[in-house]
Amino acid sequence: MISIYPSDELNFKDNGIKILHPLKALIYKEDNGDFRIDIKDTLDNLNYYQEGLIIRTDTPWGKQGFRLTNPEINNNIITCKGYHLYFDTKRYIIVDSYVVDKNCNDAIDHLNNACDVKTPFTLISDIPTVNSYRCVRHTLEEALAVVTERWGGHLKRDNFNIEIRQNIGQDRGVTLSYGKNIKNIKSNENWDNVVTKLLPVGKDGLTLPEIWVENEEELYDIPYSKVISFDQSEIVEEDYQVDGVLDVEAYQNALISDLRAKAEDYIQLNKLPQVNYTLSANINDISDIGDTIYVKHPKCNIDITTTVIAVEYDCISNQYTKIEFGNFKNKLGDLIGNVTSSIIEETSKENQETYSKLQKELNDATNKINEAMSSSYVINDGGSQMLIVDRLPKEEARNVIRVNSAGIGFSQDGINGTFKSAWTIDGVLDMQQINVINLVADLIKGGTLKLGSNLNESGVMELYDESNKLISIFDKTGLTFFNQDNSYIKINPEVGFAGYDANGNKTYWVDEDEFHQRKSVVEEEITIASKIRILPIKTDTNNGIGFVSVV
Repeated sequence: MISIYPSDELNFKDNGIKILHPLKALIYKEDNGDFRIDIKDTLDNLNYYQEGLIIRTDTPWGKQGFRLTNPEINNNIITCKGYHLYFDTKRYIIVDSYVVDKNCNDAIDHLNNACDVKTPFTLISDIPTVNSYRCVRHTLEEALAVVTERWGGHLKRDNFNIEIRQNIGQDRGVTLSYGKNIKNIKSNENWDNVVTKLLPVGKDGLTLPEIWVENEEELYDIPYSKVISFDQSEIVEEDYQVDGVLDVEAYQNALISDLRAKAEDYIQLNKLPQVNYTLSANINDISDIGDTIYVKHPKCNIDITTTVIAVEYDCISNQYTKIEFGNFKNKLGDLIGNVTSSIIEETSKENQETYSKLQKELNDATNKINEAMSSSYVINDGGSQMLIVDRLPKEEARNVIRVNSAGIGFSQDGINGTFKSAWTIDGVLDMQQINVINLVADLIKGGTLKLGSNLNESGVMELYDESNKLISIFDKTGLTFFNQDNSYIKINPEVGFAGYDANGNKTYWVDEDEFHQRKSVVEEEITIASKIRILPIKTDTNNGIGFVSVV
């Protein structure tokens, strides 16, 4: 049953204003993404398809409400989109609120209560991860997008009830095999990150005693070998000191164990290709996004485990018409949102490999752009410019690239919105944020260089000599200078200024207003408190020191 309700309806206790019988009613639902209904009806029912009204229909997930927007009339047919009531979250603003060290449930409650007016939403989460987030002048929708990115999890949307769950869907034992029960299917594969043999590199070029970490399963006929560097900044020397003396063996063992664990996790995460499938047919035993599907791939000796990440459901025939599943998501709408929330917003996730994270973000971005090609539209707009949009007609587009004689502009709020990022014809690149792994430049000019703190996961500056040997590093442990004999100097708030030998033993240091050193060689003289001077004395028969008062 499909019913229409007033725009201010909250309870849905009756059948609403009218029960409708549209010509078309398709629901599209994505994991952490789109959730909408596309409606088509005759012009006789025009009064029931007005901006802001709520259409409510039976779905596999219970009766759900969708707020109608942008009705369009073509002859005697009216078409309209309705976005799930979850997207009413964009109507509520958080001016400035700071979530500090909260689990996901407390975080979303905090943000919901921080809105400019009371919301109709009930929010809940089962994610125990503790994190922090400063939200300034964002909608509740934008804030929840950051939460799902930072705390992790999946949105479960039920009218005005919003849940962020660690896991969704069920394993119903559905298996699909190439050449057997799947033939009419669109497949997108990415093998760029596949690795079965890994040479991990850690702090200061550290490698494992066994050199390689390999996947024990025989997945492919050929090896996929890579060299990957991992950040180990969380392993600090101070944690392995006894009475101020570094236990070198314990410190090295900790680094090696950490590097081995990170390499094993990385190879497990990347041993299989990233695949996406879209099937334009009904699959039995699928009920929602998140459900598990096993795919037998001809190049792999084991099944690839995937999940349903998007569905299309026909409310009139009561059946799925399209199902998308895979082990990675391809949504252009996620590209800027995900990178922005993890780079621009302050980030407090600890113990993550910065290099690996950025590499993953950029690989995901590449995959999303490639997949978006099938849902991108190029328009020659009046002969003076070109538009690339994510939907037609162009007036309904959200993600827009504009190319004309002035340069290239990027907008996330339509063709008439603000182009916040641009590459102008005079060579100026104006971006709100730039996410790169390697930046090579002869000269970098700027007012302030910010590294570390809660604005970035890892702030590190390294200096190398011409032989590619690390001679200085500036990170969260302070400033460290390395000597040719493997001794080093540290400057930071904890030790102040201190020198260490190659075994990590302090040789000199500053303690408040006192300077300590284990050995001292003075070539000429020592002056004490401007009162006395100690000088070397040499005669024809003797060498020694003499004391001279300072006038």
